[in-house]
Amino acid sequence: MITLQVNGSDRTCAPDLTMLQLLEHLGLNPRLIAIEYNGEILHRQFWQETIVQSGDRLEIVTIVGGG
Repeated sequence: MITLQVNGSDRTCAPDLTMLQLLEHLGLNPRLIAIEYNGEILHRQFWQETIVQSGDRLEIVTIVGGG
């Protein structure tokens, strides 16, 4: 298992997960979020190829519509 920080809290997951797999592991709908990965916005096109590593810092923001 590896440890990473998600929205300020330590979380554990299996090693060698892609960002997309991590989102599924966390129960998040990938269509409705934006990700800051180690201080940089991670564009959706890179989620399938980005492998999360121990010590990574993620801020995950859920997009909510309003009116």
